[in-house]
Amino acid sequence: MHTILIKFFTACCLILSLTVLTGCASLQEMLGSGGTSDQEDYTGWNAEKFRSEARIAVEASSYDKATKLYEALEARYPFDNAAPQTLIDSAYAYYKNNDAEAALSAADRFIKTYPRDNHVDYAYYLKGLVNYNRGITFVDRFLPTDTSQRDQVYANDALDNFAELMRRYPKSQYVADAQQRTVAIKNNLAMHEINIARYYMKRDAYIAAVNRAKTVMEKYPRSIALPFALEILQDAYAKLGMNDLAADAKRIYDQNYPNGAPVTENQGKTMSHEIWDFVGLDK
Repeated sequence: MHTILIKFFTACCLILSLTVLTGCASLQEMLGSGGTSDQEDYTGWNAEKFRSEARIAVEASSYDKATKLYEALEARYPFDNAAPQTLIDSAYAYYKNNDAEAALSAADRFIKTYPRDNHVDYAYYLKGLVNYNRGITFVDRFLPTDTSQRDQVYANDALDNFAELMRRYPKSQYVADAQQRTVAIKNNLAMHEINIARYYMKRDAYIAAVNRAKTVMEKYPRSIALPFALEILQDAYAKLGMNDLAADAKRIYDQNYPNGAPVTENQGKTMSHEIWDFVGLDK
């Protein structure tokens, strides 16, 4: 009798679990679709109606809705006179919706399809923006971290994008901003090399540290990382017993930075930065 009750109770639990899971799935479907069908009713919409609604969605920061509207517009009116504007607007909406791949794809399609359009310079600029901001998370926006300690593959892509913009369209209105971002990227890439060099110093890999410091001096001679590279060279050469080279690095440092590095690594740090560094989550 006891065994039968246990089996009955187990069966009831299984049935109840399945019921709850099914109910949750149904509720999730309802919430995901807003209680309506996923298929929007665009009956009677012309191209201008799509564009108008998409612009309203963008202005309201409803970027997911905007991208869907632009997709529907492109599908229904592929040869519309405003197709170029639609494509570049959709690229921007994808970018704001944090869909980097779709944004880059749309920008590339615009460049290939409309190479002589007046807005093609913006397409190159937008590609740079996408890669410049790629990988930035919610935490990064509200709890600033040292991005130089992360993989820099997207930073290099952004650097290439901005360089191509400035080479092809030197008089573009977006060049000034691209130049400022290029400086920021190079500083970040240079500090990334410094972080790696310091890692090698801690592991007594002094030759590797020297190579990283030299990379900073050769590739990013005007970056904020240059004095830190010279400091690493001094320490690494001294550890290697290359005292003449260590003295040369010190001489160059003293000549150019008699009062120390002009920009300290802690300059501009907020309390959030300090907490983040103390906890060590970004190391």
